Amino acid sequence: MVVDLLAGRAQARFRQAGEAALAQAELAGEPVLLVKPLTFMNRSGVAVEAALRETGGGPADLAVLVDDVALPLGTVRVRERGSHGGHNGLRSLVEVLGSEDFARVRVGVGGPEPPADLAAYVLAEFAPDEVLVVQEVVGRAADAVECLLRDGTGAAMTRFNGPRKVEPT
Repeated sequence: MVVDLLAGRAQARFRQAGEAALAQAELAGEPVLLVKPLTFMNRSGVAVEAALRETGGGPADLAVLVDDVALPLGTVRVRERGSHGGHNGLRSLVEVLGSEDFARVRVGVGGPEPPADLAAYVLAEFAPDEVLVVQEVVGRAADAVECLLRDGTGAAMTRFNGPRKVEPT
């Protein structure tokens, strides 16, 4: 949802290339390649690696967006680098790229209790009382990506890491 919002802001259109949907865009005055892996999450590193090969980039050129059930719904956390923290998408990226040195924007989708069936939880629709929080956090996460591009990871961390602003009704 965040990547789609960023593409919309840049009026960029996606095309399928291998195992990803790609869109050339300009965000925060910077040319970027938006990548939406079409693989299962635990294979997303394969799609991202192919996009990096196409652009000649490396891990340090990435800003990775992930949903994260370990964070409460509505939370945005920006990090300069770090371990996968048990997230299968990040694990795939770290394994395939051989590096943890890439920025990430984690978007909280967790509830008060850990889900019994994680896959079913992350693939389910949001509850009606969560929709406003989701809309707000998608916008905040997109803003965080643009801040990261414009002002750097440190500035994005200072501005966006913190409690959410909207509560479920």
